[in-house]
Amino acid sequence: MHMGAECHHEDGAHPGLSGADLAVALGHAETRCAQTQERLTTPRRRVLELLLEADAPLKAYDLIAAFGTHGEPAKPPTVYRALEFLERLGFAHRIESLNAYVPCRIDAAGHRAAFLICDCCGAAEEFEPDFEGQLAAAAASGYQVRAVTLEARGLCPACQPG
Repeated sequence: MHMGAECHHEDGAHPGLSGADLAVALGHAETRCAQTQERLTTPRRRVLELLLEADAPLKAYDLIAAFGTHGEPAKPPTVYRALEFLERLGFAHRIESLNAYVPCRIDAAGHRAAFLICDCCGAAEEFEPDFEGQLAAAAASGYQVRAVTLEARGLCPACQPG
């Protein structure tokens, strides 16, 4: 993340979820867990809530520090197990280049992940690219693709000059 003088980011340009929007997203997660006979335990829910509320990707240690509702940190295994669960169910993605996590669009199951990452403010926006041609070519050569993650870096609209 750059955060230099040339960054034109205005606070609040990439807000996380709160209030009713947060409740709806957590409700979608509960529903998907019930459909797959999984449990959104209290620690899993808390990590998901922190990711949804964030305005930028969060590192695991940020989540550990912010975990407790009264300021107490979580034990690292608690957060790492929750992140593993959230990734497995498609509720969160790990952005490799940042070694950080972002929430996934919980209402959209089974998609390829791509991220636009702002070098100035650090925001990461998920979008769904069209990989069908590349995936078809891989399949034609006998390769079985399990996951695709694309990371594109640049400046978000809020951080661009002008």
